[in-house]
Amino acid sequence: MQRSIIKELVRKKLIGTEIISESSNEIKLQTLVSYPKLSVENALRRMYIITTSMYNDALQALKNLNKKLAQEVIQLDNEVDRFNLYILRQLKVAVQNGKILKNIGLSNSWDCLGYGMIVRFVERIADHAARIAENVLLLEEKPSEVVFQTLYEMSAFVQNIFENAIKSLFKKDYALANQVITKAKTIATLKNKAIKEIQFKAKQVDISNIKEITESIQRIAEYTSDIAEIVLNLNINQIITI
Repeated sequence: MQRSIIKELVRKKLIGTEIISESSNEIKLQTLVSYPKLSVENALRRMYIITTSMYNDALQALKNLNKKLAQEVIQLDNEVDRFNLYILRQLKVAVQNGKILKNIGLSNSWDCLGYGMIVRFVERIADHAARIAENVLLLEEKPSEVVFQTLYEMSAFVQNIFENAIKSLFKKDYALANQVITKAKTIATLKNKAIKEIQFKAKQVDISNIKEITESIQRIAEYTSDIAEIVLNLNINQIITI
């Protein structure tokens, strides 16, 4: 109840204040005073942190069939949406104003386009983390250890490439982006392996919802690959030079 009150207060009363991260025992806030105070890069970093937290918590909710935690994941999706709108608003203004473009930490209008697409993909990844949580709410029984371990291995793989995709963006590391794209291509194989385990070892009543969870994990991997593709495009000049 207290968490909900704090978040509602931030949304309705504290103008220019954002929830930048959240865990089970802590909520961090920051007041956004001006463009330089929260560059597009920093805003995207925080959007990524929240999205990763949602993904981790959704899997934790699945492991323990913690429906309260699943609800919190779903609610946190609103915070990602707010960062999404905040960044896109800045990018729209920056395209038309070179001074603002520099102030928010970007070099040119091409960066604006690339970052805009990446922000949308991160927002969609958060949506799928929320969908995982929604499917947890529909489960009737906690998944067996074998079933959860299968899903966890798949999700841990995806979390790793998501982290590397964002890292490749901030470090302008096209080689790492290439690795992400290559690894992401194996997600279909991992999903098929998981589906086989689920068919034989999951409770019949929960199979469809667990399959939906694997579908969301696969979609996260695909959006991660899309992010890495954009990183390559943003660094095309460096690639050509080398």
